[in-house]
Amino acid sequence: MYINLDGIELYYEKSGSGKPLILLHGNGESHEIFDEAAEELSESYTCYAIDSRGHGKSTAVNELHYSDMADDVIRFIEALGLDDVILYGFSDGGIIALLCAMKCKRIKTLIISGANINPKGVKAGIRLMFKISYFFKRDMFTKLMMTEPDISAKDLSAISARTLVLAGSKDLIIEKQTRFIADSIKNSTLRILDGEAHGTYIIHSTKIAKLIKDFAQ
Repeated sequence: MYINLDGIELYYEKSGSGKPLILLHGNGESHEIFDEAAEELSESYTCYAIDSRGHGKSTAVNELHYSDMADDVIRFIEALGLDDVILYGFSDGGIIALLCAMKCKRIKTLIISGANINPKGVKAGIRLMFKISYFFKRDMFTKLMMTEPDISAKDLSAISARTLVLAGSKDLIIEKQTRFIADSIKNSTLRILDGEAHGTYIIHSTKIAKLIKDFAQ
């Protein structure tokens, strides 16, 4: 289904019943990466799996900024009158979720996976791949990851939601930055998942469903 938010049409899939749980995908992806997890999570929650602007079935845009995508999610929450929200974000979705939780007090539980707070939080080899890709493609998805976000410890300290910070032991995010995020959020728990890469436990996987349910219950 679609919702119009100040001229941006966001596509989302709604399933289940119970406390609201919003799922945010990563760069260049869509809500479909959560198909398996949402099926399991919808047994306990009302799941809203959203396509971010410029992704999936949502409105196409000429450029992307995390702040705009975060504002979309906050407007989504407000437009549907959701309260006591559980917000989960993977990769770029995790960045968006952090930005949302800084400003929206309706978010009571925050779970992020493989998020960074600046481009240098991505391992050097991956950043080099971004540069090579952008040289040839000049696409907005790669440009976004090369130039944003810019989140400080002070910004993170504004988050009051109970928070779970996740990353894989083989993640493309530097572990030091993952730990910094957790340390900067007062009411947070950190888990580094042994043997997991950036999205192995998330994309078309039910592993993330169990992690969300265990923390959010």
